Amino acid sequence: MNQPTTIAAAATAADIEALADSLSGNAAALHKRIMAAIRKNATTPGGAISLDEAQELFERETALRQQANALYANAAGTAAGALAVPVHELLDLAARARERIGRIERAKELAGIAAALLNAAAAIAAARPEALVPALEDLKEHVGALPTTEKTTSLSHGGGHTMGS
Repeated sequence: MNQPTTIAAAATAADIEALADSLSGNAAALHKRIMAAIRKNATTPGGAISLDEAQELFERETALRQQANALYANAAGTAAGALAVPVHELLDLAARARERIGRIERAKELAGIAAALLNAAAAIAAARPEALVPALEDLKEHVGALPTTEKTTSLSHGGGHTMGS
């Protein structure tokens, strides 16, 4: 019987490095999205993102990069501990999140997906299975709540700033 590779003793250094690569890609996508929103602020009266929102997102981007770097540093060791989540599921979810980041229009939604990614990365880096499952559920919820083919549209009755590409 073919068992799925999990973040556990069966996970290889290459699996952990692949996950770190994916998380780094998410941080890069997040950075690109923040910069697009900031550029829109410079050309659009009223702004697409507040300075506080931009700062918070930059902080999450930095923290996500730090978690990815921790995974790189610990890939050859036992950073994965006894976490029993299929690696392919983690990689797929991170790839879907990165794809969605490029299309999110609302800063609040972008912050939510960034926080969920950060929580999942931190749980993996700390080898805390009790924290990983809720973090992945939160990430799945954020990724699943976003449309797959069109940009998320902002609601006309407010609820946060929107960001343009």
